[in-house]
Amino acid sequence: MLTGWLKESKYTVVFTGAGMSTESGVPDFRSKNGLWKGKDPQWLASTDAIKYNKDAFVEFYRKRIEGLQSIRPHGGYDVLTTLAEQFLLKSIITQNTDGLHEDAGNRNVITLHGTIRRLHCNACGTVYPTDCYFNNNLYCTCGGLIRPSVILFGESLNSKALTAAVYEAQQADLFIVLGSSLVVSPANSFPITAKENGAKLVIINQDPTPLDRIADLVINDRKIGDVLQEVANEL
Repeated sequence: MLTGWLKESKYTVVFTGAGMSTESGVPDFRSKNGLWKGKDPQWLASTDAIKYNKDAFVEFYRKRIEGLQSIRPHGGYDVLTTLAEQFLLKSIITQNTDGLHEDAGNRNVITLHGTIRRLHCNACGTVYPTDCYFNNNLYCTCGGLIRPSVILFGESLNSKALTAAVYEAQQADLFIVLGSSLVVSPANSFPITAKENGAKLVIINQDPTPLDRIADLVINDRKIGDVLQEVANEL
């Protein structure tokens, strides 16, 4: 069914969440063993943390960046890259900041929450490589703190990324959700936008989501990489 829809589609958009990354070994945030277990996100990953809890903020993100050094995209990412190269996939909208889509060769990726693969000065915006956090180079020449280029608690989503994501959702005639619980706003509005504009909606996630009731196809309890590989084999 999914393979047939993909072949027929003129404008397929993929939306990915934490479940896409966890299959490559990236820890998530909200599960029982996630990054927020026993921690207060507002005290570690917020604009207030930069002001009042700077050392813990830097250490938290240093460990996250370090942990990604050995992570590689699983086969599902490669399938998405191939689909894009075959003009069967227009774009990817992602909630993830780990850069795995780009590592797999995808170029048309809208990163809603920014990227942890780059740092910038919190004061002047000068861009820095992540090596700065390993060399303990924490301050810009202007004196501002060098921070990851991710959206923190207390910050709004990048307006250009948000506008681009809304546009892609409106254009889609097939919208595929991969590994998102669809509980975080405004990201969970994109599948609804796509559906309201006539798209078929496919949700592939380990657990049920609040939007399963409006989806045309729901796949639970299966690895995303396995499902995508099956699709690739059928094309």
